Amino acid sequence: MNKNTLTGFALIAVLLVLFNWWSQPTQEEIDAYQRQQDSIAQIQANAEQQKEEALNAAKTEAVVDSAALFYNAMNGKNEVVTLSNDKVVLSFNTKGGSLASAKILNFEDRDNNADVTLFTSEGQQMNFVIDGKEDNINTQNLYFTAHKEGDQKLVMTAETNDGGQLQINYELGPNYMLHMSVQAQNMSKHFSSTLKDMTILWQDSCRQQEAGFMFENRYSTLTYKETEGDTDYLSETSEDEETTEKALDWIAFKNQFFSAVLIAKDDFQKGAHLVSTPQEKGTGFLKHYQAELTTKFDPTGQEASEFEMYIGPNDFRLIQSVEEQSTFGKDLDLEQLVYLGWPLFRIINRWFTLYVFDFLTQFGFNMGIVLILITLLLKAITFPMVKKSYLSSAKMRVLKPKLDEATKQYNKPEDQMQKQQAMMQLYAQYGVSPLGGCLPMLIQMPIWIAMFNFVPNAIQLRRKSFLWINDLSTYDPIVEWGTHIWGIGDHLSLTCILFCVSNILYSYMTMRQQRDQMVGQQAEQMKMMQWMMYLMPLMFFFMFNDYSAGLNFYYFISLFFSAAIMWTLRKTTDDAKLLAILEARYKENKNNPKKQSGLAARLEAMQKQAEELQRQRQNGYKK
Repeated sequence: MNKNTLTGFALIAVLLVLFNWWSQPTQEEIDAYQRQQDSIAQIQANAEQQKEEALNAAKTEAVVDSAALFYNAMNGKNEVVTLSNDKVVLSFNTKGGSLASAKILNFEDRDNNADVTLFTSEGQQMNFVIDGKEDNINTQNLYFTAHKEGDQKLVMTAETNDGGQLQINYELGPNYMLHMSVQAQNMSKHFSSTLKDMTILWQDSCRQQEAGFMFENRYSTLTYKETEGDTDYLSETSEDEETTEKALDWIAFKNQFFSAVLIAKDDFQKGAHLVSTPQEKGTGFLKHYQAELTTKFDPTGQEASEFEMYIGPNDFRLIQSVEEQSTFGKDLDLEQLVYLGWPLFRIINRWFTLYVFDFLTQFGFNMGIVLILITLLLKAITFPMVKKSYLSSAKMRVLKPKLDEATKQYNKPEDQMQKQQAMMQLYAQYGVSPLGGCLPMLIQMPIWIAMFNFVPNAIQLRRKSFLWINDLSTYDPIVEWGTHIWGIGDHLSLTCILFCVSNILYSYMTMRQQRDQMVGQQAEQMKMMQWMMYLMPLMFFFMFNDYSAGLNFYYFISLFFSAAIMWTLRKTTDDAKLLAILEARYKENKNNPKKQSGLAARLEAMQKQAEELQRQRQNGYKK
């Protein structure tokens, strides 16, 4: 070892000694650390003391509870009992004696599992609360004894200390209807003679069942039906709560395509408190539902409080048939769970679209083909009116040169009323209605809006594929990027793009047809409005990118056929022949003039009034 190496080691040793001396804590730091350790020790000692006090309090409470009415039922082990048929599997907990989970069979979930789990005990709970003289009874605190009869019947029993019983009976029907009853036996002395009702506390975390969170959320809501009234629901998009002012027949915790509905034989009394709270995307839940309900209870035990639960798909025809299983003799109107739109559009869907849809689906066609066939049928029905409307527009188009010539002297702003009167007079002489061209829009809009409500609620489209579309009930992404972008989302839907492009093309054809029949200032105004017509499809893109592929596909096909019909009518219309017919009619009307009526007459009357007012003003100025 040479001299330089020894010198290096010596310097390192000196540095280590100096660093060790410098990094030593001061006396103040040592004292602060000691105080910290003492505090931790004190906290631990306090925690042990609190734990011991809690154990002593629990022992004391146990002694008190030993005299409680349901002391023997307040201790036990939870067991799961199952009822099932070929439609649903329902699981019940002996702790609380209530329905814990529900699985709807033969409907794939969004993870491609064979069955849909509607709810589980982690998110759903139903408690029956009854006021007693000494103790209030809450079924969630009791352990019940289960007596099962086959796969469809179950009796849950909680024994009192003096031989009484609280029974909850369940009977599963052949389809999706569960019959329930709550009854107290030999317990009348524990209730007040004035007791007439009990409270039901029901809550559930609505699970996301479909791929599109935003779209499914729009059609998932807490829905209820008034005993003497219609159905209503809480907000689909924001936190909402309501205390009802009328008695209710039923409460539904509704998903887009599946529902759990609680029905009361003796109604839920007015004052039911309902709450719906939206959940964040990515949690696996859409909303959290809560309902506090009051209904009839017989403390003597002579009559049971009876209920029914529909646990199944939101299928209009299916619900109609299952509702017949109800033994309550009520017009439950459960099919309202399938939202078909406002009254006018509901009538279209209820008495036309549903029947056509049922007729076409019975042949086993693919759902995409069914949508195409429905579109073709609607186009065939409306074709005579569309053709008549197109011919009205074509007549105005071939008359445009004559209108330009007849109104060229009315170019000043103050002459516009006279110009309109001259145009209407000329239209009347040629037998043309200027409003006839508006008919296609008036025909199509109610149908479009009706289908807007029908397609997203048609469970028959759920998990059905067509061409490139994997699921017609949700969006069909061609690009996904995993990050939410305002106004677009996290994907691009191909059917939405096709719909918007076809809308632009159809708007272009429509504006071209209207531009060909406009005169003077109207034509200039039409040019100014073009940009708005092109902006509409862009707005539709931001609206419909999250919507179901089935709805976008229907709109795309509908616009495609509308454009094809318009193109065909344009190609098959002989303008020269049409003008000749109009000229013949003009000569006939000129030789046999008729009194003006309708819009032309009103415009003439307005013109005369305007001229009279202008004359009076001029006379006033002269004076």
